[in-house]
Amino acid sequence: MGADVHKGEDRNDGGLPVDDGGLSGEGGGLSGDAGALPVGPDGLAVDHEYLSLERELTFLFRRARANQGEMAREVHPDLESAAYGLLVRLDEYGRQRATELAAYIGVGKATMSRQLRALEDLGLIAREPDPADGRAWLVDLTGEGRRRVAHVREARRARYVSQLSHWDRREVAELARLMHQLNGVMEK
Repeated sequence: MGADVHKGEDRNDGGLPVDDGGLSGEGGGLSGDAGALPVGPDGLAVDHEYLSLERELTFLFRRARANQGEMAREVHPDLESAAYGLLVRLDEYGRQRATELAAYIGVGKATMSRQLRALEDLGLIAREPDPADGRAWLVDLTGEGRRRVAHVREARRARYVSQLSHWDRREVAELARLMHQLNGVMEK
């Protein structure tokens, strides 16, 4: 697992990216003692493990945002990046109410309505009245939407397989388990 995942980024002797969010150098500073913990702006020591975690998550989130935009354009050239997550949710869980989707994505009803209207105009989703509640609508992928999302998701999985081919499958499984655990904690 020792591959350099941050090609082109500056590194210090420990193999970590140099940018530490302003906790080293002027202002926050590292203590002059070798092996001492970095000191944050509040004067408290920062644990190396959590500083490293913050760096890696920042890098991962930045990369994920860029990838989401690419995947959205692969589904449809006019698809907004933010709407890709809606399509994946519908692909995995099937038809849902717009209010459920809004809660999952974390947006308001007006934003969700706008995104759903755009997806409908692109022919990727369809809405139908909810038989359990005539006032509500159920949203689902169209056949074309399902085909396009499946194609992009399969291509993404193939990239992961290629990029991580030198990893032991148990490492991949452990990474997935730990990320699932982290997502559970972050959701609370």
